[in-house]
Amino acid sequence: MKKIRSRYIKDIAITVAILCLSFMFSLLFQYVFDVREHITTVFVFAVFLISFFTRGYIYGIIASLIGVLATNYAFTFPYFAFNFMISANLISAIVMIVISIFTSALVTRLKRQEAIKAESNQESMRANLLRAVSHDLRTPLTTIYASSTTLLENSTSLTESRKCRIIEGIKEDSEWLIRMVENLLSITRIDNGRVRIIKTPTVLEELVDSVILKFKKRYPAQEVDIVIPEEMVLVPMDAILIEQVLVNLLENAVQHAHDMTKLWLRVLASEDAVVFEVEDNGWGIEPKHLKHIFNGYLVQKETSADSQRKNAGIGLSVCAAIIKAHGGEITAENVKTGGALFRFTLNMEDADHDE
Repeated sequence: MKKIRSRYIKDIAITVAILCLSFMFSLLFQYVFDVREHITTVFVFAVFLISFFTRGYIYGIIASLIGVLATNYAFTFPYFAFNFMISANLISAIVMIVISIFTSALVTRLKRQEAIKAESNQESMRANLLRAVSHDLRTPLTTIYASSTTLLENSTSLTESRKCRIIEGIKEDSEWLIRMVENLLSITRIDNGRVRIIKTPTVLEELVDSVILKFKKRYPAQEVDIVIPEEMVLVPMDAILIEQVLVNLLENAVQHAHDMTKLWLRVLASEDAVVFEVEDNGWGIEPKHLKHIFNGYLVQKETSADSQRKNAGIGLSVCAAIIKAHGGEITAENVKTGGALFRFTLNMEDADHDE
């Protein structure tokens, strides 16, 4: 209710401000520059702006009526008096109302079409996400089911080493499922606006150490070359969510960068922003996927149902949602020498910021 009231107040303020500016400009044109031919055009343009920046028809229609009255009162003979008895004034008023109403209706319709298009795109992304989830969860769940069934039905005939390998596989698949669920929860909560991003100053070196520690638990053999500023840097952020972003990017490189031998995590700091980069020397990203890599689903037609599980871009969607909620930007590109580079930026701020 408070949000709706605030929106109404904002729309009224926009309408009043634009009409006042239009009236002042019209006075300036008529009495300073002696230009009277374009006064009506000024108010029609004002109606267009009001329709564009406010919701619905009502503000544009009210603005058109006020514009007619203002034009008749201050800019048509007799000046500073209402007179609709003169046919020229009456015709001008009717024409202005009609033009203003059509302008308001057209702008409102365009805004609604844009909203419908945005909603359609969002529904498409949700459908892609659902397909990705169905694809990605099927393989580990099938593996867990098969492994547990094997343990139950053949427990006496299996060697201890074989049992340990099966249990280790169940453990790995379970951990992967937990991370998948955490990613899904993060992106749905942020997209629905139920998460308040509370930024607190975080020591950059401690953040990177925590990220590498979590990453090493799953990929102990994968080396990561780290480049961070030597001086202590405090970055306003939600440390838990940014950790999730960095871990997702590092894991994404291990899972999808074919023939990768090197992995870098670099952080560049300035007075205004901090830039995080995760780079690998694999094959890179297919150019057709670059524009849609953060949309939530990369279709892999060659991947069969029983193949190795893939994250299918869900983790990258989570990264994009978290960085957007922080007010930053995230991009992906191919490196000329080979490999992919993911980069995101966080603004440096003096105070905590809730979004």
